[in-house]
Amino acid sequence: MKGSPLATLGSIFGYEAFRPHQQEIIERLIRGEDAFVLMPTGGGKSLCYQIPALHRPGVGIVVSPLISLMKDQVDALRACGVKAAFYNSSLQSAEARKVLAMLHGQELDLLYIAPERLMSEGFVERLHDIPIALFAIDEAHCISQWGHDFRPEYRKLGRLRGLFPGIPLIALTATAEPHTRQDILDRLALQHSPCYISGFDRPNISYTVMEKQKPFSQLTAFLRSRSAGAGIVYCLSRKRVDSVAEKLVEAGFSAASYHAGLSAQQRKEVQDAFLRDDIRIIVATVAFGMGIDKSNIRYVVHYDIPKNIESYYQETGRAGRDGLAAEALLLFGYGDIAVARSLIEKTHNPERMRIELHKLNAMVGFAEALSCRRRILLGYFGERLERDCGNCDICLHPPELFDVTEDARKALSCVYRVGQRFGMAHVIDVLRGSKKERVLQLGHDSLSTYGIGADKGQEYWAGLLRHLVHRGFLEQDVGNYSVLKLNPSAGGLLRGEETLAMAQPRVKEAVTSRSPRLKAGDIEYNPALFERLRLLRKRLADSAGVPPFVIFSDTSLAEMAAFLPTSSEAFQCIHGVGTHKLKRFGPDFIGEIRRFVEGMQEEK
Repeated sequence: MKGSPLATLGSIFGYEAFRPHQQEIIERLIRGEDAFVLMPTGGGKSLCYQIPALHRPGVGIVVSPLISLMKDQVDALRACGVKAAFYNSSLQSAEARKVLAMLHGQELDLLYIAPERLMSEGFVERLHDIPIALFAIDEAHCISQWGHDFRPEYRKLGRLRGLFPGIPLIALTATAEPHTRQDILDRLALQHSPCYISGFDRPNISYTVMEKQKPFSQLTAFLRSRSAGAGIVYCLSRKRVDSVAEKLVEAGFSAASYHAGLSAQQRKEVQDAFLRDDIRIIVATVAFGMGIDKSNIRYVVHYDIPKNIESYYQETGRAGRDGLAAEALLLFGYGDIAVARSLIEKTHNPERMRIELHKLNAMVGFAEALSCRRRILLGYFGERLERDCGNCDICLHPPELFDVTEDARKALSCVYRVGQRFGMAHVIDVLRGSKKERVLQLGHDSLSTYGIGADKGQEYWAGLLRHLVHRGFLEQDVGNYSVLKLNPSAGGLLRGEETLAMAQPRVKEAVTSRSPRLKAGDIEYNPALFERLRLLRKRLADSAGVPPFVIFSDTSLAEMAAFLPTSSEAFQCIHGVGTHKLKRFGPDFIGEIRRFVEGMQEEK
């Protein structure tokens, strides 16, 4: 392609300027050199290899782990006029032959492919006869045992440097803490290549953690105040995914399940409906990567705790890829930790188990935090935030601490009096003076601690007992029916040598009362026009058989609704409008804006 990379950025992709590091990475690859790129989700990683592939002779080979993600990216590239295709198991034989014919005919700018298919002996031989512009390894953390989504088939990619020594190679990921980062460099022989790290912060995402109480009620309260936006709800198991999705539909929400237990056709139908905005909410397993490249997801809810911060970061990063306000809500239940830990402990690889337990503990620490969540999240990846973010639940609603020393002593005494042989529920029943048959049968109604906590509710005592567990005064034996036992450190608190404070429980109103304002940067726009443009985008997308965000992102619509471009020249100044999209979609959107403006003038 002739012209500069900056010219390509504007004419093909419709952007005015590069983000940090992008231009340097692109020019490096065009020169035939390697690079390692660490950018947040939505940070512009794809352009780092897409533009060089357009400027170098040959086809850019892009390794991607997910069929769904390949399709989304190819659809978006084709909408911009780029010759792109994917080659994977979802293709019928006739379609696969057509893609291979285009590859051999040098008719492709970019080809997306899964690692196991790329590294098969037959395909490697095929590539030796084809001019290759570059290799791009997306989701590169999958190659590392330290990575949260380790995939054995990625290991073979380490052979690429030896098989194709003259072809530039770029590895990209959004989630790699220092151990994973170094492992990627070692396995891909990129030790001497520069690392471009543009930061992990996604300031448009507001992070909130709520302690699980009645999780489905908490979920529906959150969703009802966000009825216009699209979102994802992640659950720990397929069974829970199906249950939550079914209950959401019964409650009147537009929702569907998505997990590995469904057939490939079912998953495709659900995903396509979500991408077309025909379904508003997808409920999915946290273990199953959806690979959704949908820019206008407004919220992500974790119904259960993820097993590590990398998964949490990547999954929450699917919200607000367009840069507009988005939310991440985590419902934090301590029972989920035990389930996650038991799943990890089933592994037969001791080193892998050690790594995953370490990561789970870090995730629990994030959820339990009483300080700025963004600071903790970024700190995990080795990035320092100088001040509190002002856009998480802790910053927006600082918890109030109160002294719980006396009640803590009551709780510890009760655990001791019942013989350190019972779980949390039974201890609370004794504290509150329950008349349950089991309490009476065991004679625990005659204990000195029976009823001494009757003035406090069940949730209060549950919160305090969990606080005592996480402060190390109590041990919860997960392998023995979650029995509570005193740790040696409890002695000082019982003897009055220590005091204990606890944060006031987070209440539902902290989340359900606020809804993010849709803004494009600091631009205020006309919501009525935005809605008309959104409906137009949906009609055009349905007609073209592509997801709406492939036509234009919400950011582009917001700018249209703010600046009211009624000419081709003005319309091309809108974010995301390149030459191809101006020609293909410009007349429809400009016409809608003109009709809206004329209507406003008539009203005046």
